[in-house]
Amino acid sequence: MLRLLRPLLLLLLLPPPGSPEPLGLAQLSPGSPPQAPDLLYADGLRAYAAGAWGPAVALLREALRSRAALGRARLDCGASCAAEPGAALPAVLLGAPEPDSGPEATQGSWEQQLLRAALRRADCLTQCAARRLGPGGAARLRVVRALRDAFRRREPYNYLQRAYYQLKKLDLAAAAAHTFFVANPMHLQMREDMAKYRRMSGVQPQSFRDLETPPHWAVYDTSLELLGRQEAGLALPRLEEALQGSLAQMESCRADCEGPEEQQGAEEEEEDGAGSQGGLYEAIAGHWVRVLQCRQRCVEEMATRPGRSFPVPDFLPSQLRRLHEAYAQVGNLSQAIENVLSVLLFYPEDEAAKGALNQYQAQLGEPRPGLGPREDIQRFILRSLGEKRQLYYAMEHLGTNFKDPVTHLSPLREDQEKRPWDHEPPKPKPLTYWKDVLLLEGVTLTQDSRQLNGSERAVLDGLLTPAECGVLLQLAKDAAGAGARSGYRGRRSPHTPHERFEGLTVLKAAQMARSGTVGSQGAKLLLEVSERVRTLTQAYFSPERPLHLSFTHLVCRSAIEGEQEQRMDLSHPVHADNCVLDPDTGECWREPPAYTYRDYSGLLYLNDDFQGGDLFFTEPNALTVTARVRPRCGRLVAFSSGGENPHGVWAVTRGRRCALALWHTWAPEHREQEWLEAKELLQESEEEEEEEEEEEEMPSKDPSPEPPGRRHQGVRDKAGKPPRVREEL
Repeated sequence: MLRLLRPLLLLLLLPPPGSPEPLGLAQLSPGSPPQAPDLLYADGLRAYAAGAWGPAVALLREALRSRAALGRARLDCGASCAAEPGAALPAVLLGAPEPDSGPEATQGSWEQQLLRAALRRADCLTQCAARRLGPGGAARLRVVRALRDAFRRREPYNYLQRAYYQLKKLDLAAAAAHTFFVANPMHLQMREDMAKYRRMSGVQPQSFRDLETPPHWAVYDTSLELLGRQEAGLALPRLEEALQGSLAQMESCRADCEGPEEQQGAEEEEEDGAGSQGGLYEAIAGHWVRVLQCRQRCVEEMATRPGRSFPVPDFLPSQLRRLHEAYAQVGNLSQAIENVLSVLLFYPEDEAAKGALNQYQAQLGEPRPGLGPREDIQRFILRSLGEKRQLYYAMEHLGTNFKDPVTHLSPLREDQEKRPWDHEPPKPKPLTYWKDVLLLEGVTLTQDSRQLNGSERAVLDGLLTPAECGVLLQLAKDAAGAGARSGYRGRRSPHTPHERFEGLTVLKAAQMARSGTVGSQGAKLLLEVSERVRTLTQAYFSPERPLHLSFTHLVCRSAIEGEQEQRMDLSHPVHADNCVLDPDTGECWREPPAYTYRDYSGLLYLNDDFQGGDLFFTEPNALTVTARVRPRCGRLVAFSSGGENPHGVWAVTRGRRCALALWHTWAPEHREQEWLEAKELLQESEEEEEEEEEEEEMPSKDPSPEPPGRRHQGVRDKAGKPPRVREEL
């Protein structure tokens, strides 16, 4: 009966026709406790399907409000119960013996103390939830996993925008559409609906507002805009607000981890290895491990923008870096030191942070013994590392799984926490290894990261002789003359209409060499040189972790005559190789369409007889150039493929610029299969040539000619189909 009355009661709460609609998610029933979100949402969808737009709006909004109220209540109750007198665990549970307590007194007593503390906390939470949420507390407010996922995808706003439109409330329809579209940017129907709303006369630009984005993102973006305008004084309070909002958002997420809706199903428990084994302590440990895993994921959730699939790398340290730089600009060196010391808590070996710290201390003059890292950051790191120790212990002894989010801890600290029982100091890396390899190859290091004003960048010379450059240039010319344009089907470059692009993959080169279209010497050299680059890149950047070739491409860009006057574009716009660069925010999203598995990039140049075409690195804003490299025969520019190395190519205004572009990956599953196919193809060709030479030396008893086509049967694979040619840059 109550379920039948709920839509009628909520319908009565709607404002009369023509009255202004409250903005956002204003509570429809002031003072009333929240209802079960899943039941409200289900009733809202039924009303929507029946075309009852008013009740659908009321029910969907009440579901959103109840879900938010449930989260706030859990956060507040958790904080208040933790602060109650006697809420702290007894000292014996923290590893310290209580005074005046011998072995007999403490033996087994920790169990009673632990369970008594858990019962006290449960009683406090139950009473608090009953006060905040009404009779039954959180037990009656069910939020199943499917509903939680729907709310995370903002699906209620998809229905709300249509219902608002039917009610002629275009302003709220546009807001609901925008809110859904922010989290679902690939939703084509909503994209069309947004375009229709923009064409409507009754919809203002300010109507397109996001009703769900966490406040810290809006404040953070505002602070970045102010920093971009060199207004550090105005940016500072917003940077502080964004940092506190980020920490608060993480606390809210951690509180949700303790809720019943976060419990996993049996299949997921078995998959994670954290399921109950049937006993009391196994069940307690299994549930606690799941809570810890959820809490650790909150770092990534807090650092992920709405609509994005991956978190902003090092979101908290990046905020601290901007804070210490802004404080230094306004002359507040004490605060600058506190924030740069906080950065060093995340990355103790960060050279830029250590340099900034020395500079601030020198400018400050007199020592300030009381200065230290921020207390809120210290608490966050100590708590996070403590939880990681427990999870790594569970991995080692209980067989659970845990994928550590690396957005806020350096790999060195992460590795130390994985092996807390290993107290041996880490062995130094063989710093001379890459030098030995360079010497072996006859290669010289021309510029390192410091000289290139960045990180993980290097310029190496001497990888090719002039003769080898000539062979590869001739290979590219012959392949282009034969009509090969691997990578792009059109004649012009995909990046600019003022240049012509020619590309050749290693497999295409091997196939053309096998058919006699190009010389085999060039195809073999292309294969050999790509492996040479991989060896050097691994030796220089990743001596302890194998790198694999991910893609190899011989590319030439030619200026189109008559189209170079007053040219303002680039040969290749500024970008990063494994993430989508966002110059407005200075961030790089490691998600498709970027090749996220690429870890290192390399450009091996073949010539310099052209104008323009220099490679350049920039700041993340894609505007400030930090380094510039002029191509020359045998010069390799190698760098990590992430957002730390945005790069582009100046326009080629005369001549033809050729280079071998290579990408490397740590992931064996993304190894370049075409490279292996090309190697096998060229080896088969060599074997056939050797057999032909032997047959020519030995007179044949059978004078009959060889059947047509037998010579080239090896070009086909085992299924009788021609080898696959990949069209990719």
